[in-house]
Amino acid sequence: MSSLKQKTVNGLSWSFIDQMGNLGISFIVGIILARLLSPREFGLIGMITVFIAISESFINSGFSNALIRKQNCSNTDFSTVFYFNLIFGFLFFGILYSSAPAISFFFEEQELLPIIRVTALVLIIDSISIIQRTILTKSINFRLQAKISIISSTVSGIIAIIMASNGYGIWSLVFQRLIRQLINSIFLWIWNNWRPKLTFSWVSFKELFGFGSKLLISGLIDTIYQNIYYLIIGKFFSAQALGYYTKADDFKRIPSQGLNTVISRVSYPVLSTIQDDKSRLKINYQRLIRSTMYITFVLMFGMAVVAEPLIITLIGGKWRPSIIYLQLLCFVGMMYPLHALNLNMLQVAGRSDLFLRLEIIKKLLAIPIIIIGIYWSIEAMILSMIINDLIAYFLNSRWSGKFVNYSTKEQVLDILPSFFLALSMAITVYLLGLILPFTQLWNLIIQVFLGVIFVITIGELFKHKDYFYIKSIFLEQINYLRSKYAK
Repeated sequence: MSSLKQKTVNGLSWSFIDQMGNLGISFIVGIILARLLSPREFGLIGMITVFIAISESFINSGFSNALIRKQNCSNTDFSTVFYFNLIFGFLFFGILYSSAPAISFFFEEQELLPIIRVTALVLIIDSISIIQRTILTKSINFRLQAKISIISSTVSGIIAIIMASNGYGIWSLVFQRLIRQLINSIFLWIWNNWRPKLTFSWVSFKELFGFGSKLLISGLIDTIYQNIYYLIIGKFFSAQALGYYTKADDFKRIPSQGLNTVISRVSYPVLSTIQDDKSRLKINYQRLIRSTMYITFVLMFGMAVVAEPLIITLIGGKWRPSIIYLQLLCFVGMMYPLHALNLNMLQVAGRSDLFLRLEIIKKLLAIPIIIIGIYWSIEAMILSMIINDLIAYFLNSRWSGKFVNYSTKEQVLDILPSFFLALSMAITVYLLGLILPFTQLWNLIIQVFLGVIFVITIGELFKHKDYFYIKSIFLEQINYLRSKYAK
């Protein structure tokens, strides 16, 4: 296996373990907490999500991606960004702390006041560890990150369950996040050797901010767009309705944004190392898109058709209104990894200015979605999100494809076989679900088993290129690990 391929595969493997392990533990903990707590309590947490997310975007300010892209970073570069992040962490903690009464008044939920002020502490904690995580990502060291994430998710999850079982209600959710981020930060500092110097370089700051500032604005726009729906539902519907939507979104995030994070955090530093070799860049970019979308289509179509037995079995009948939200959100989630890969290419090409312009155009197109959500229904809003995502994809792929001569038409033709395979699997599993006479649990097990068998069988029979590519990487990695540990 070539060194770049091995580096990519190892990075993907450990990033997958990190993300899926973290999401898996959080998912299991979330199932238990959903049975112990009410939809309203999850909805209250959802109300403040947008404010925390926006603050975190400012704290990072696009510097992480700028550092990852820069070929030779000095300790001065890292130290400069570290102090900037730290100052902004305290600044936005103060802003959120003082804004808590206004946010509580906006939602007409006075219970939010202390919740916002305590949750805001996560901004300071995150600002301390951003550079530690960036350095590990730049060196494609996801093994250590996986270890830390799994430990922090497990400990914080156990504490949250104990608190919920003892009647602490929404505070179990608040402290789950705080404790997870605190443990994560502590171990990043213990197990990563980097330490900041007592220096701040304006030259370094201007260089990195020149690229990162556009990503800051782009990231800020996208963060608002991704979280504005929480604000709309919380304001114009109810905390309970937001709780149903939040839980459906949590289910959708596991296969969609979980895979998106895995691919993006590995592909960006890897592709950045070969940014000057256009032919090699296109080959690797094309493979990433084909293999990523093969997995995404299968997972999202699969989740959409088993949404009912999945939700009823795992979190109970009181969450039934979440089913339709999850089914619709799965079609939104299909596009996330594809967006991420195309936008990554713009960053690799150094076109953060184009990245920003595209984000502004796409989010202006989303204004009608917000209006639909306010005046119609949550379901109508999600349907509009699907249409907007399709338009956004064509904009992203049109411009990113120019840098590696990989057009939108080529991308669509490359991923269509995977789309139809996943669609065929979903139809088969759905029709089976209509006639199964068993309990929701057994229906879920049988449908998932059939879906897996269908995908493997069709992949083998029709020699599906992307199926065999993923299979070859999986087998190569197993053989690599065997040979490594055999020594």
